[in-house]
Amino acid sequence: MDITLLHASLLLFTGFLAGIINTLAGGGSNLTLPALMVMGMPAEVANATNRLGVVLQAITAVFGFRKHGKLEFNDAGPILLPTVLGGLVGAAAAAYAPSAWIKPLLLGTMLLMALIILVKPGVVAPEPGTVARKVAETPSSWWGLGLAGFYGGFVQAGVGFVLLAALAGTLRYDLVRANALKMLCTLMFTIVALALFIYEGLVLWLPGLVLAVGTILGTHLAVKFAIHASAKTLKWFLFLMTLCGCIAAMLN
Repeated sequence: MDITLLHASLLLFTGFLAGIINTLAGGGSNLTLPALMVMGMPAEVANATNRLGVVLQAITAVFGFRKHGKLEFNDAGPILLPTVLGGLVGAAAAAYAPSAWIKPLLLGTMLLMALIILVKPGVVAPEPGTVARKVAETPSSWWGLGLAGFYGGFVQAGVGFVLLAALAGTLRYDLVRANALKMLCTLMFTIVALALFIYEGLVLWLPGLVLAVGTILGTHLAVKFAIHASAKTLKWFLFLMTLCGCIAAMLN
């Protein structure tokens, strides 16, 4: 698919913003999916093509958080297993389910997350000094991570909020470390989803790679901000992005 200079500029700009938003909170795909569809892509093709940017953005974030010592691998295996399995099932559902299901699921998730952050912010923003739990000690985290993976494989948009709820809410990681693990989980289940979408011939490479350049730049900047920002600042950014996600889901 050929793209014009205007479309390339749009993809770079929205990718840059999405890279920042996805790294610090979630919901960046609320920007990138409409940008791809503006080019005339069907919803299922835009949903698949968007995953290229997500994968490269997640790689950038994982290396960035790891470089600053904020990514912990000691419980990564048990965290990734239900997330990737859920992502595989979700991607299969997305490849064959009616695209009309995407918007209600997205909007419902955004509204639920906004309500949780407003009514019980400690769920996604544990107090400083809270000791993180292991998956083996928290059986309920399996369901939360599995559902987050399914949602990410199916929709992608807003999956960061769902993963933060599982990582910070059930396993009690602080927001910086939860964001780092969120990006690792996103990388793994999105690779699975992207492979399935490529097999189904739904990915358009040129616009996907242009979008990815923007997401990489935004992610690089966001990791540096996350490392130095206070927990309170990250919490309010998360709340603001959740509200924006709700509005975007209603308008799209």
